[in-house]
Amino acid sequence: MATVGEEENENGNGFSSIFRRVDYSDVMVDANLPRPQHFDRYQNDTKKYVLACAIFASLNSILLGYDVGVMSGAILFIQEDLNISEVQEEVLVGILSIVSLLGSLAGGKTSDAIGRKWTMALAAILFQTGALIMTLAPSFLVLMIGRLLAGVGIGFGVMIAPVYIAEISPTVARGSLTSFPEIFINLGILLGYISNYGFSGLNSHINWRLMLGVGIVPSVFIGCALFIIPESPRWLVMQNRVEEARLVLLKTIEQQSEVEDRLAEIQMAAGRTNAENYEEKTVWHELLNPNPGVRQMLITGCGIQCVQQVTGIDATVYYSPTIFKDAGLQDKTDILAATVAVGFTKTLFILVAISLIDKVGRKPLLYVSTIGMTSCLLVLSLTLSMLGDGALGIGLAILAVCGNVAFFSVGIGPICWVMTSEIFPLKLRAQASALGAVGNRLSSGLIAMSFLSVSRAITVGGTFFLFSVLSALSVAFVYKCVPETKGKSLEEIEMLFQNDVARQVGEVELQDTTRLMQEDDAEL
Repeated sequence: MATVGEEENENGNGFSSIFRRVDYSDVMVDANLPRPQHFDRYQNDTKKYVLACAIFASLNSILLGYDVGVMSGAILFIQEDLNISEVQEEVLVGILSIVSLLGSLAGGKTSDAIGRKWTMALAAILFQTGALIMTLAPSFLVLMIGRLLAGVGIGFGVMIAPVYIAEISPTVARGSLTSFPEIFINLGILLGYISNYGFSGLNSHINWRLMLGVGIVPSVFIGCALFIIPESPRWLVMQNRVEEARLVLLKTIEQQSEVEDRLAEIQMAAGRTNAENYEEKTVWHELLNPNPGVRQMLITGCGIQCVQQVTGIDATVYYSPTIFKDAGLQDKTDILAATVAVGFTKTLFILVAISLIDKVGRKPLLYVSTIGMTSCLLVLSLTLSMLGDGALGIGLAILAVCGNVAFFSVGIGPICWVMTSEIFPLKLRAQASALGAVGNRLSSGLIAMSFLSVSRAITVGGTFFLFSVLSALSVAFVYKCVPETKGKSLEEIEMLFQNDVARQVGEVELQDTTRLMQEDDAEL
């Protein structure tokens, strides 16, 4: 008789299948299990609770998305109001991604020390402070100080949200739920674009301040969320707070009979439940001197984070007004309207990804995404280089940018964070995810800070041809380094990497043995 979990994995129906009606003959009835007449309500309550946790944990991601979106338009008016140079413009745009790596790197240690939940609170406080300083900034220097603070806050938030959601989600819906931060990043980008368009008609001394100031609003909702969401059960186990972890699992697993099995699985993955054994130096020693299995995890996790950014997605979003201006659009209102279309497209297709990620799997979507992005980037490059500024060139440029962000959102955008949050062992997860986020933010910052200079040297079209080449290489990376993790528990994924390394070692040993036997036969 198949268990509920096995049926769900085989059907592959994603998040909606977790909470379907089950056969009561498959459920182990005990004193703690609700009576059958209340069973549907119990399942519905579990679904709502897990969904609420994923949504609230993802709110910090709106801050990153909003900053990316709003800065693309606000920089036009900051340049006019504060009279900054092109180099200062590049630094202002790109420095947030660079400095956010400090927050991501510190986030691993912080989330292990004070918990996943309160690390999210720290991220919101830092960003809110930075956004307030930027809103009131009288000069470029003060604006930079606020941006540095906001960047550190974003670094904390972008690292911890996927980790928290992965640790609290049911296995069959983990892909969909862990993609929520990417949904909120896209929602934030769209809101930033709309804010640009809405405030663009005001005086240039006021409009960009209002654009940046609106970013403070999500922090209020994040504060309220902290009173609703629980701490990660896996972090609680690491702190030897097993009873608290059990209570959280009782709220997030629909079958109470599975709670003890899941709890035992987590404890086994942790190796030991006493938090004193998880010294930071031990964790970093394993990361800096990894065994073959962990090394492969690091290549996959950190590699896919860098691949996500080297294809130029943040440059596309930050500098979409520059792209459209190079294509032939001149009026600022028309340019900002075109960026709104990009934001809508990016947000729409992330919803497509959420509906498919636990049905189709991670790897097929990554292939569609990387191949599609390569094609769109090549079309954009050729359009900007060959078609001039006519109506056809403008239309193709907008279509290519929208296509690029659509393919990004349907695959590597969300799956990058899903993979990083689910492939690492429990005791390494926070710190290793932090390393991946550092690679992501560093790649993003370097590209954002160099885009204008590179474009001046080899043209905007030439820059996007370079991005198309890097995107083509990312297809090979997906083929070689990224395994399929759909339908597997976090603990099973850990064994997947270990077993894969063992298999490769076994194949090498078998080849060596065969070669030696052939040499012996030749000598005889």
